[in-house]
Amino acid sequence: MSDELRSLLWTGSCLSVLDQLKLPFELDWIQCTSYCQVYSVIKNMNIRGAPAIGVAAAYGMALAAREAISMPDPEQFVRAAADYLKSARPTAINLAWAVDRCLAEGAPSLGTDAVATADELTAFADQLARDDEERNLALSKYGADLFDDGDTILTICNTGALATYRYGTAFGAINEAFKQGKNIQVIALETRPYLQGARLTALELVTAGIPFHLITDGMAGFTMSHGMATKVIVGADRIAANGDFANKIGTYQLAVLARYHGLPFYTAAPMSSFDFTIASGAEIPIEQRDEDEVLTFAGQRVAANGSHAYNPSFDVTPNELLTGIVTDRGVFRPPFGKWEQP
Repeated sequence: MSDELRSLLWTGSCLSVLDQLKLPFELDWIQCTSYCQVYSVIKNMNIRGAPAIGVAAAYGMALAAREAISMPDPEQFVRAAADYLKSARPTAINLAWAVDRCLAEGAPSLGTDAVATADELTAFADQLARDDEERNLALSKYGADLFDDGDTILTICNTGALATYRYGTAFGAINEAFKQGKNIQVIALETRPYLQGARLTALELVTAGIPFHLITDGMAGFTMSHGMATKVIVGADRIAANGDFANKIGTYQLAVLARYHGLPFYTAAPMSSFDFTIASGAEIPIEQRDEDEVLTFAGQRVAANGSHAYNPSFDVTPNELLTGIVTDRGVFRPPFGKWEQP
């Protein structure tokens, strides 16, 4: 197996997306040649992770601009594509952030030269991908400094290269610490209902050679109370101006448990995941997904017919439960609110 997993690859005319719904047992790439196909792989969670879907959406804009060349009104087509792409998933800020930047900065010829616009948006998507790679590498190095020999680090969902363009966020910090020779272990939550921890993070841990154990989501309190975990680090899909943040459902309860048991609790995300237009986590929109994702398991019904389920994909953790926020600028610590430099 390769020592590095990738979430997506741009071939010059097509966005190849690793189908994460088929991992860990099948490596299948979805070829996206239109922005509508990019929308679908984001909406259906073939690709997921805030930074990764931001980069994917930028390439979706490049594909839209290419399609627009043959349209009667290329500018209108591109702007409509932007709105459509942004509607794929509401919580992760990187999606809208990337698309809005494409319109504001990436296409100076929009409305005047359709061919030039397509070239500009392709180059801009390439730049956003490189930026994400650089941000995550810097973040990983800052985060690695938080871990010591003997640490057992608990995490939820998937925050590695599969969730970003490269390296990862919370997982990137863990992996960097391991590469530095630190004697660490990981406890990974399976992360129902999509099992990103079991299917994806476990795969990344095996690939990296990092010692770990997988647990069900309900075992987190047991592991903390029995001294099996020493630190917690998670990702973030959107961070409000006060430091409140949204992440995969189940993160909030980890923060509460960590506070009760006296464990350091960190979140890790590039600065592109901050949303300074909202004051607190109360303003973060929470994606509600189909109840069948909870009522079924591996395609099989597990709840009695007539059952109904709640299925919020994210929850919000208040800033007062945070020990620090790991970013590509460094580690911010309480009190939060000044984001120029840690």
